[in-house]
Amino acid sequence: MADPKGFLTTPRQEWPRRPVSERVRDWNEVYVPGALLPVIGAQADRCMDCGVPFCHDACPLGNLIPEWNDLVSREDWRAAAERLHATNNFPEFTGRLCPAPCEAGCVLAINQPAVTIKNVECAVADRAWEEGFAPPAPPERLSGRTVAVIGSGPTGLAAAQQLTRAGHTVAVYERDDRVGGLLRYGIPEFKMEKRHLERRLEQMRAEGTRFRTSTTVGRDVDAAGLRARYDAVVIATGATAWRELAVPGRELAGVHQAMEYLPLANRVCEGDLAVSPLSAAGRHVVIVGGGDTGADCLGTAVREGAASVTQLDIYARPGGERDEDAEPWPTFPKLYRLSAAHEEAGELRTAPAADADARLFAASTLRLTGDADGHVRSLHVVEVDAGRRPVPGSERTLPADLVLLALGFSGPERGDGLIAQLGLELDPRGTIARDADFATNVPGVFAAGDAARGQSLVVWAIAEGRAVAAAVDRHLTGGPSRLPSPIGPYDRPMTA
Repeated sequence: MADPKGFLTTPRQEWPRRPVSERVRDWNEVYVPGALLPVIGAQADRCMDCGVPFCHDACPLGNLIPEWNDLVSREDWRAAAERLHATNNFPEFTGRLCPAPCEAGCVLAINQPAVTIKNVECAVADRAWEEGFAPPAPPERLSGRTVAVIGSGPTGLAAAQQLTRAGHTVAVYERDDRVGGLLRYGIPEFKMEKRHLERRLEQMRAEGTRFRTSTTVGRDVDAAGLRARYDAVVIATGATAWRELAVPGRELAGVHQAMEYLPLANRVCEGDLAVSPLSAAGRHVVIVGGGDTGADCLGTAVREGAASVTQLDIYARPGGERDEDAEPWPTFPKLYRLSAAHEEAGELRTAPAADADARLFAASTLRLTGDADGHVRSLHVVEVDAGRRPVPGSERTLPADLVLLALGFSGPERGDGLIAQLGLELDPRGTIARDADFATNVPGVFAAGDAARGQSLVVWAIAEGRAVAAAVDRHLTGGPSRLPSPIGPYDRPMTA
């Protein structure tokens, strides 16, 4: 605890964002380059080095937050990077993408703004790369055992890196043409520039991890045959079976899933396309779904030059303060939060009919209507009460010639043949069933991440990857593993 009075004398200061008028004209990250380091030492000083640091429990990775806060405040960046990487394979991802449940569990947050844990984490991760504190860590010797990891999202990458470093020979199979899963084609460039992903993949290749892209297991490669070739298989395909909107007019042209829309915008940034075939330029866009994926669509549509963008959230607008009865500290509360995309939409007034920024709260879609050519032209929405019952007389019509569905995901896809060819059992939610050791009903086959847990956060995905790697290592060696296992398959976030 470098400054015992830091939490009393220093106010919370976050990484400033670039002006809206500037950042919506490009796809670069929204934050002011270089503006974090000048303030981060004082922000780390606000950490109280609590006797019982609840931020540990709030973070499924068990990040050693007070330790690296103290080291940052003392400007010992090498040691801070070592402590950060001791529990997290990819802090540059979580430092940009995680909603920071650790901050909700910060003891200071009981009666003050929490420590800027996420910003400190990002600063340490970036400094580690700049100073060369994150070199490849290949194993000293190989075990002679082989592992196939199916899926290259954060769970698959974390599992692959841990198992490679343990000495096993690991091949990662990815159905897309590039490695990264949703990190590559789901997360917009303005939230995380892909250079961060590429840098980590170069490290993994140098350590010995092998990647097989454009390969759909179950279609291009027989899943049962793959199992026979490897000593173990880890399924980390994610929960990519999207939920549908069952309303009249869903079949109209111009109605698309968010994960049909976002990858195309990312491919433009990758240089694969000059213009997205689903570009929002000049179109009236309505996004159905109030979560992070919907916000990603919002920021993307704004940058593409949409005529208007409105986001529908079926929940009522949350308050700005924690409800201590319903969501007491240190649980992660549902609050009104202003993401970068919502800030942009609000300032640019993309949705004049919205309640706040670009969002219509307590709003449910009734139907979609189109023109004579079968293209969507309007969306009919109604206000709903707490029980999601329509409020009489509240129906209104929004112009819409591009409707994006961001309603979440129900589990892994089943059309590629992977689940059927391996004979995997599913649980009642439609996710892959597994036991306390992450093992499926098929010997040698393990399941981790959203494919088994269900849709979750990037920090839980990485924790799952680290935990399943330890389970696979135990299976391969027949003894205890030296790999850390931060969570169990049945662990869940703290709730009241």
